[in-house]
Amino acid sequence: MGIEGINARIADIQSRIIALQTQQAGRGTQTQSSVTTGGAAGDDFASYLSDAVSQSSSSRTYSLNSNGIPTDLAAYGNGKVPASALEQVGTTRHKLWGPAAEALTRMMSDAEKDGVKIGITDSYRPYAEQVDLARRKGLYSQGGLAAKPGTSEHGWGMAADLDLNANALSWVRENAAKYGFYNTAPRESWHWAFKPQ
Repeated sequence: MGIEGINARIADIQSRIIALQTQQAGRGTQTQSSVTTGGAAGDDFASYLSDAVSQSSSSRTYSLNSNGIPTDLAAYGNGKVPASALEQVGTTRHKLWGPAAEALTRMMSDAEKDGVKIGITDSYRPYAEQVDLARRKGLYSQGGLAAKPGTSEHGWGMAADLDLNANALSWVRENAAKYGFYNTAPRESWHWAFKPQ
């Protein structure tokens, strides 16, 4: 995401905060201390801010190259995405490209609210790991389970292998597209890739 995208996101969040403050002031229930010290109005504010961030990030648009990869991300190269462009997915040890991590974190949180647990077994995969995986598991194009090194969706930080029981798989199949995730490997029900719009 470029600086224009960041500025647009900040402006969107600020406008939502102002709208909430105006709404609360109209009801005569908001005070500055309730926002900073907690309480019902502070909780409402925190919830609203969280929703604003989620809605803002889920409605982003990206400049994509001919392969559907965001141009800012493509500049790094597959399997060469720097740590500064990756974010942790929820409380897991796994990392993805920032927007993909945010979307997967939301999806996992929403699934948990529905009583569904989604785990992660694999995420961003540097180039050397792609080479090792191809050697051990064979290329997908030849019946194996690995993409050709340098072409993996994991190498962009835009795919995760999810740990799903039957109930979780059903939930993900029904809901993943709402978060921008799609099963792009037909033989791998666990492989879900983020597709930015």
